Amino acid sequence: MAIPQHFIQELLARADAVEIVGRYVQLKKTGANFSGLCPFHGEKTPSFTVSPSKQFYHCFGCGKNGNAIGFLMDHTGAGFVEVVHDLAQQYGLQVPEDERSPQERARAAQETEKRHTLTDVLAKAGEAYKKHLKDAPRAIDYLKKRGLSGQVARDFGLGYAPEGWRTLASVFPDYTDPLLEESGLVIVGESDEDKRYDRFRDRIMFPIRSVKGEVIGFGGRVLGDEKPKYLNSPETPVFHKGRELYGLFEARAALREHGYALVTEGYMDVVALAQLGFGNAVATLGTACTPEHVHKLFRFTEQVVFSFDGDAAGRRAAHKALEAALPLATDTRSVKFLFLPAEHDPDSFIRAEGADAFAQAVKAALPLSRFLLDVAAKDCDMDSAEGRSRFAANARPLWQLLPPGALAQQLLGEIAARVQIGPHELEQLWGLRRHAPAARRSARSERGGPGADCRAPAPRRTAPPRGGTRTLPTSRASRALQILLTESSAWDRLSQPDHALLCDLPAPHGPLFTWLAGQAMDHGPQPWSALREALRAHELEAIAVGLVDGLPPDIESDAGELDRILQHEHDARYAAERERLVTAAAAGDRAAYDRLKAMPALRPR
Repeated sequence: MAIPQHFIQELLARADAVEIVGRYVQLKKTGANFSGLCPFHGEKTPSFTVSPSKQFYHCFGCGKNGNAIGFLMDHTGAGFVEVVHDLAQQYGLQVPEDERSPQERARAAQETEKRHTLTDVLAKAGEAYKKHLKDAPRAIDYLKKRGLSGQVARDFGLGYAPEGWRTLASVFPDYTDPLLEESGLVIVGESDEDKRYDRFRDRIMFPIRSVKGEVIGFGGRVLGDEKPKYLNSPETPVFHKGRELYGLFEARAALREHGYALVTEGYMDVVALAQLGFGNAVATLGTACTPEHVHKLFRFTEQVVFSFDGDAAGRRAAHKALEAALPLATDTRSVKFLFLPAEHDPDSFIRAEGADAFAQAVKAALPLSRFLLDVAAKDCDMDSAEGRSRFAANARPLWQLLPPGALAQQLLGEIAARVQIGPHELEQLWGLRRHAPAARRSARSERGGPGADCRAPAPRRTAPPRGGTRTLPTSRASRALQILLTESSAWDRLSQPDHALLCDLPAPHGPLFTWLAGQAMDHGPQPWSALREALRAHELEAIAVGLVDGLPPDIESDAGELDRILQHEHDARYAAERERLVTAAAAGDRAAYDRLKAMPALRPR
C-alpha cells in the first residue's frame, strides 16, 4: 500500500524525534540540540545529534541521518509501513487506506492480527521452555560443560524441551489449536489429523527473536550426538530463515561497542562468544547467507566479519556470503572473511587460544577485495595466459556485483594487473562501461532488496571532516530561508509586507518562500522533517534541502536575526526604488519626480 505523502507529513509534524530517539539513546542537551553516543556505530565520544527544531538526527561519525521514521527503521529493522502504522497508533492517527479495497484491508488486518497472535503463542512456549530448564539437570549440566553462565542463559532466554511427545499440552489447554501447527511448535500427521506431537523434544531451546524482541521461532540442539544436531522452526508467517539472524536482538549494544558484526554458523557459537566477551556475534539459521541478512546487518554497523571453518564446506559458505555482500559493499563499508583452522569453530578456537588470540584473528581477517581475487583465482594457473584468462572470466561476474565507487575501480585495476593488461583493455574485453541496471540493482539493495518498502528515499548527507566547520550562506535570503524552514512558526509572526517582500524575491528564493507561505496556510507551523516530506519531487527540493543540510549542528538564530535580515532587505529595496526614481526624474519623468519628493531620504522604521 502506498501511504499518502500528506499523511507522512502530518505524522512527522506530530512525532517528536527527540522523544522517539531518546527511547533508545541516552541524550543530553547540548546547546540547541541533544547529543549522545551513536546507536549505529561504536564510539566513546558523542557525535550523534538530534535537532528539536529540524526534527532530524545526524551522526557526524558515520553519516547516518534522517527523521523519526527513518531512525526507527534503521534501529529496529522494521519496514517503512510497519513503522508508520506503529507511530500513527501512538499518536492517535488513522493511516489512510482508501487506496485498498475492503477485501485487501480486511486481509491485511487479519495478517497483522495473526502475526501478533503467533508471536504471543511462541513467547508463551518460550517461557515454558525456560521453566523446564530449571528442572532439567542433564540440560543444565550440558550448558555448564559448554562454559555458559546462568546470566548468559537468561540474556538469551535459553530453555529446554522435555522428552515427552506432548509436553506443550500442559502449556496450551487446546492442543488441537491450529496456531500451534502454524507457529511450528506442533507437527500434525499428513494422514491422521489426530496424530499431533511436539516438534522439539529433549533439546536445548534457543529462542529466535526479531530485532524488535518478539519471539518468532526456535532452534533446538540435542544433548548428545543424535541427528539432526540442530533443528529449526519451519518457515511461518513470522519466521523466514533467509531474513533473520540469531542473536541480532541481543547483540545491538555490543555491535556499537565493538564496531563490527561477527557472523557465525551456529547458535552455540553466538552464545559462547557472548559469554567470552564477544556479544557482537550473530548466526545464520541453517541457511546460506543472503543479501537480506547482509542488508539487515548494515542497518546496525558499517563493518561485518564472516567467520567460517577452513574446510571445503566453510569455503562454499564464504563464497555465498561474498556474493550476498558484494552489491552492498560501498566505499564506506568493510566486509572481511575469517577462516579458522579446520578443526575449530569460533567457540572451540576462543576456548583453546583465548580471547586475545581470537581478537587478533578477527583483526587479520581477509578483506572482501582479497577474497574476491582469491575466489576468482581458484584452480587458475596464473603463470599461463590460459590461467589468467580463466581468472578474468571468473572475476567478471563477481566484480559486476559491486556498486560503482572507488572500491570497484581499484579492484578493476588489480584484476587487470593480474591478467597483465590495462584497465581500459579489460573494460573493453568485458564489454563495459558498467551500465545503469547494475547501479540500479545496487540502489535497490541499499534500500532493502526486492522486498523493500516503496517510498521516496531520504536525503543522503555526508559527515564533514572532523575538526572542519560549516559556513553560513553569504546570501541574506538564503539565511532567511534556513530560519523559516527550520522554525516555520516564525512565518506567522511576520507582517504582510514582510511576506510580500520574501515572496517577490528572485528565484529560487521567492518561489520557495511562496511555497512556504502555502504550507503555513494549509498546515500551520511544521517541523523541518514534515516540510522535508512535503518537498519531495518539488523542482526546488535540492536547493531547500541543501540549505538546511548546510547548517552547523549547533546554530541557533537569536530572536532578532530574521528581523534584522528583513530590515536590511526592506532598506535595500527602498534604496533601489529611490535610485530608480532619481534616474527617472532626471530624465524628465514628472510622475517619478512627484513620487521622489514624497519619499523620505531613508525608509521609515
